[in-house]
Amino acid sequence: MLRPNIERKKMAEKFERATFTRNFLKTITRIKNPDEMLAEAKSEGLEKTLGVWDLIILGVGAIIGSGIFAVVGIAAAGSADGSSLGAGPALILSMVLAAIACIFSALCYSEFATMIPISGGAYTYTFATLGEFAALMVGWVLMLEYAIGFIAVACAWSNHFIQFMQGFSNYLPAWATNPDVLIPSVFGISFNLPAIAVVLLSTMVLVRGTKDSTKMAGIMVFVKLAVIALFVVAGAFYIKPENWTPFAPNGVEGIFAGAFLIFFAYIGFDALATAAEECKNPQKDLPIGIIGSLVVTTIVYVLVALVLTGLQNTSNAVPAGFLQAPMAYCMSLHNMNWAAGLISVGSLAGLTSVLLVLEMAATRILYAMSRDHFISKRFQKLHPKYKTPALLTWTVGLLAVVGVLTLNLDVAAELCNYGTFTSFIIVCVAVLILRKTDPERPRPFKVPFSPFIPAMGIICCGGLMVYKSMQQSDSALLFPVWLGIGAIFYLLYGFVRNRMNENRIHRERVQQKRESNGN
Repeated sequence: MLRPNIERKKMAEKFERATFTRNFLKTITRIKNPDEMLAEAKSEGLEKTLGVWDLIILGVGAIIGSGIFAVVGIAAAGSADGSSLGAGPALILSMVLAAIACIFSALCYSEFATMIPISGGAYTYTFATLGEFAALMVGWVLMLEYAIGFIAVACAWSNHFIQFMQGFSNYLPAWATNPDVLIPSVFGISFNLPAIAVVLLSTMVLVRGTKDSTKMAGIMVFVKLAVIALFVVAGAFYIKPENWTPFAPNGVEGIFAGAFLIFFAYIGFDALATAAEECKNPQKDLPIGIIGSLVVTTIVYVLVALVLTGLQNTSNAVPAGFLQAPMAYCMSLHNMNWAAGLISVGSLAGLTSVLLVLEMAATRILYAMSRDHFISKRFQKLHPKYKTPALLTWTVGLLAVVGVLTLNLDVAAELCNYGTFTSFIIVCVAVLILRKTDPERPRPFKVPFSPFIPAMGIICCGGLMVYKSMQQSDSALLFPVWLGIGAIFYLLYGFVRNRMNENRIHRERVQQKRESNGN
C-alpha cells in the first residue's frame, strides 16, 4: 500500500525545482506536439477574420515598401562609400535571384502554415521539430526581422515624410519643414517625432483588430501600386536603351551584392504565417496568400528595375538623390515634379502598410512565446472588445519608440536580413525533419519535389548569408552577439520558467490523483 505513495513522492521530488544538470540536453531538445499546439490555439486563440484577399493585401503591403522606394537605388548603383557594389541594369537578375531564394522558403512556409495554422510562424514550426531551445532562439532571431525591422522602417518613413513636407516649404510655416524641429536633439539623443508618431498610430490601429488593420493596409497598397504604375508608364517614354549597357558593370559579384540588398525588399511574406491563427480557411488561403504576394511583387519589382535603370545610367557614379529616393529623383530629372510628388505619397503609403504588418508579426511571435511560458502569461490577455493582444501590442510599440531613439539604421537593416535568412533556413530544415518524424500527419499543402526544394532554400539563403558575412561590417559581428544574448536569456529565464511550469502541472496532477484515490 505504501509503494504508490512512495512513487508519487519521488515523482514530486524529481520536478521539485529546476535544474541545469539533470537530463539537460533531453530537456532543451524536447519538441512540442503539433496536436497540443492546435488544442491550445482552439481553446484560447485569436479571432478568425482574414480571408484570401486579406492575406494577399497584407503580403503585398508587407513586401512593397522601403526596399523598392529606397534600397533599389543602392542595389543598382552601389553605396556612396563604395562598401557595396551595384548590379547596374542586371538588377533584374538580382531581383529574380532574391525572389527564387524566397520562393523555395515560401513553399516550406506554406506547408507548415496549413499543417499547424497557429500564431508564431517559424518559431512555432521550430518548436514542433527541433525543440525548446531552438524555438526560443528562432523567436529571438525573428525579433531582428520584425521588431528591429519595424523600427528601421519607422525611421525610413520619417525621412520620406520630411522630404515630402519640404516640397511644401513655400506654403507651410518654416518649423513644419525644418528637420531640426521635427527631429530635435536633447542631451545628445535625437527625438525623431514623425517616427514616434507613426509607431504610436500603427499600434493604435493594430489594437483595434487585424481586420481593421487589413482595411487600412488595403488602402495603402492601392495607393502605392497606383503610384508605381504611374512611374512605370510615365518613365517608359523617357528610357534610353544605351543606359542598359554594360548590362552587368560589376559582373557576378555586383549581381550577388544587389541580390543581398534587394532581399530586404522581399521581407514580409513570411509574416503571413504568423497570422495563420486569424485565417478563416488557412489550409486553402495561406499558400495562395504567401505565393500570390511574392509573384505580384516580383513582377512589380522587375518592371520598376527596367524603367529605373533605363532612365539613369547606373554603371558610373550617380547623384546622392538617386540613392535616397530613386524613383522620385528620376521623375524630377525629366521635369515631372508632379509625378515625383505623387511617388513621395506612394512611398509613405508603402512604408505605412509595412509598419502595420511588421508590428503585427512581432506581436504574434511574442504571443506564441507567451503561450509557451518564455515570457509572462499576462501578454496573452486579449482586449475585451477587439479580441487582440492589446497589452503586448502596446509593449512592442513603446519598445519601438525606445529603439527609434537609439538604433543605427544601416546596421538595423542588415541585421534584419540576417534574421530573415536564419528563419528561412530553419523552416526549410524543419520541413525535412517533420517529413521523417511525422510522415502521416495531414498536409493540406505539400512542398513539391522534396527534399530538392527545401535543400535549395537552404543553399540560396545560406549562400547569400555567407557572402555577406565575408564582407567587413558591424552587422556580421553583432549578429553572433545577438544570438549569445538570446542563449543567455533562455538559460537564465526561459529554461527556468518552463521547468517551473512543469513543476506546477506535475503537482496539480499528483494532487488530483491523490484526491481521486481518496474518494
